Amino acid sequence: MPKRSPDLGVVILTGGAGVRMGADKAELLWNGRRAVDRLADLAASLGATAVVTAGLRDYGLPVAPEAGGGPVAGIVAGVRALGACPRVLVLAVDAPTLTPDDLAPLLASPGPGAAYEGLHLPLVAEAAAVPADAGAGWPMARLVERAGLARLPVPPDAEARLRGANTPQEREDLLRRLVTPDSAQEGGAG
Repeated sequence: MPKRSPDLGVVILTGGAGVRMGADKAELLWNGRRAVDRLADLAASLGATAVVTAGLRDYGLPVAPEAGGGPVAGIVAGVRALGACPRVLVLAVDAPTLTPDDLAPLLASPGPGAAYEGLHLPLVAEAAAVPADAGAGWPMARLVERAGLARLPVPPDAEARLRGANTPQEREDLLRRLVTPDSAQEGGAG
């Protein structure tokens, strides 16, 4: 059982319309498990004490309602919903193949937090660093800059997992990397 981190909460952004994917990305199966469930389990493996989804749909986890204001609005709603968690890990539901090793540099970064070079998500931030005026329509780059997040180099061999899948082709590419002979027999790509 991972040690609980009383200071870490996780926001899973689920508010995207999934137009390019042609489906609700949170509901898509990855080795027989929904993307949102894979990320919730990842959060638990990291010792997070609280996990919320930011969007409008209920996936069986606490929901921070966010009605189409973009990822920054989702982050703000998630941070508010987490309340007492001083540190927040933000994950995009379209990146369900992330590993603890992919996130370790972000989690090890000192305050106010960090994101990877060339990517806005995932990110780690102190809740207090999220600008009070952030919200709907803000670009992610503005949030990262205003929060004072460090930019870290992308870990070797992690870029595809970090970018996630916004189209069926990107999903197929990630599934090919994820599915092993054993996992294919246990439920495959789903």
